[in-house]
Amino acid sequence: MNPQIENNFKYHSPKEGQPAKYEAIRKKAKELAYLIDEVCPNSRERSVAITNLETAVMWANASIARN
Repeated sequence: MNPQIENNFKYHSPKEGQPAKYEAIRKKAKELAYLIDEVCPNSRERSVAITNLETAVMWANASIARN
């Protein structure tokens, strides 16, 4: 059994203080998303930037949940 695989693929119920951390990350990412939307031309590159921002939020939240 690999403990990291077991941890990465199980449900992690929120612990005390974690929801506030998730919200803080989403709030800052949302601010950046609006800035990107405002200053970048409508393009594939802008779409990729937004997608990667969404990915960053997902991994940041996973970090909080898993550790």
